[in-house]
Parts: sequence; C-alpha cells; structure tokens
Amino acid sequence: MVYAIVWSVVLLLLALWSLTVWALNAVGVWTLSHADQLGGAASGIGEGVGAMRLPEWLSIWVPREVVEVLPAMLADLGPFMQSVLETAPALAGGITVLAWVIWAIGGLMLIGAGVAGHLGLATWRGRKGLASLAQRSVLSAR
Repeated sequence: MVYAIVWSVVLLLLALWSLTVWALNAVGVWTLSHADQLGGAASGIGEGVGAMRLPEWLSIWVPREVVEVLPAMLADLGPFMQSVLETAPALAGGITVLAWVIWAIGGLMLIGAGVAGHLGLATWRGRKGLASLAQRSVLSAR
C-alpha cells in the first residue's frame, strides 16, 4: 500500500509537471508567433528617443560626447528591434523542441525520485523485517 502512495505522488507530480510545461510552451509559442505584429510599436522607438534628454543633474557628470551620441544610438535601436521582432516567429518551433527536452529531463528526474522512494521504502521495510526476525530467533532460542 505504501508503494502505491509513493508512485501515486510521483504520477501526480508528473501530471503537474506536464501541465506546467505544456502551458509555458503554449504561451511561448503564441508570443513568438505574434511578435511580428508588435513591430509597429518597435518602429516608433527611434522617433520618440530624439526628444529624450538626460536630466541636468546627471548631464554634468556624463562626458559631453556621450550626451550627444546617446540619442543617435537609441534611435538606431528601432530598426534593430523591428528586425528582431520580424524574425521571432521562426523561433517558435525551437521553443517546442526546447519544451520537450525540458519536459523529458524533469520527467526522468521525477521517475528517478519514484525509484529512489521505492528502493528506500524496500530497504527500510527489509531492515525492519530483519530486526523482527532476529528478535524472534532470540526469543525462540530461550
């Protein structure tokens, strides 16, 4: 009966693990599949960055060259983010493969924990049985 409890807990944890990996995989694939639709928001990054300025208290501590170059660097970030978001849907298949690998590793670890619990329980019961057998043999020898 105790063995059934150990394996029931392992199966329950395996089901919970499977549900978690499935849900995270679904969210990841959906996000990457729709990332190209976010491209419009990323293209506006370069336009709004030109108006950004460092606060006066910070600009006295930063070299003048950095203050002048920083808006241009941030404006160049817009096309880069656009290209990243356009290529993101191609990565959705990789997320699924990664999810399967992570699920398999977690599943093997849970099954290993079940085997360890089973063997530990068998060892504990075996020692308990040997102790009672030795006690009975001592009592019968008297």
